[in-house]
Amino acid sequence: MSNYQLADADADQLFGALADPTRRRIVQLLGTRPLRPGELTSAVGTSPPTMSRHLRVLLRAGLVTDERDAADARARIFRLRMEPVAGLQAWLGQLQEHWDTQLQAFKDHVEGQR
Repeated sequence: MSNYQLADADADQLFGALADPTRRRIVQLLGTRPLRPGELTSAVGTSPPTMSRHLRVLLRAGLVTDERDAADARARIFRLRMEPVAGLQAWLGQLQEHWDTQLQAFKDHVEGQR
């Protein structure tokens, strides 16, 4: 079994950011392509200030990055960062592997009792 370690602070930020359904929807949308805040606001159906707060949380958690257009510094494009998602997936995979092993051992024990 692999031994991927997800630091507590990282896990807290990731799970905290993903605990909100609006932020999960933003992550899903950004998983399809990079988007501007206005596009996200329209797609999710929130106000610009609310979207700004959600994007700040996702930025702090490291789940998204923002780039500014060289021609217009006000124009930002948000992209999903796959590294934290991959780290979370590895950690969850490790948990799944552990429980699969435990359940198989239990099944082997029960079938050995017959």
